[in-house]
Amino acid sequence: MGIIIKPIVTEKMTQLGDKLNRYGFRVQKDANKIEIKQAVEAMYNVTVDEVNTLIVAPKKKSRFTKGGVIAGKTSAYKKAIVTVKEGEKIDFYSNI
Repeated sequence: MGIIIKPIVTEKMTQLGDKLNRYGFRVQKDANKIEIKQAVEAMYNVTVDEVNTLIVAPKKKSRFTKGGVIAGKTSAYKKAIVTVKEGEKIDFYSNI
């Protein structure tokens, strides 16, 4: 499995891509910025200017059932926000 797990395609990330050439990816927890930059450049044939990373904290979830309250949490993951050179774009839907 590669460093990039999957692109993040939400309304907010799509707007950032349209306006500021910034795209979001879910990446492996042990990946650093240099590895992420090389992986994005190789996969999408673009020039990466900047990489910002963050660890998304787990969220607590609970639901009420017949047997009582079930509590748990979502898993934490690492997110990378990649800024692409001006004039270049990443099209996530090109190979569907």
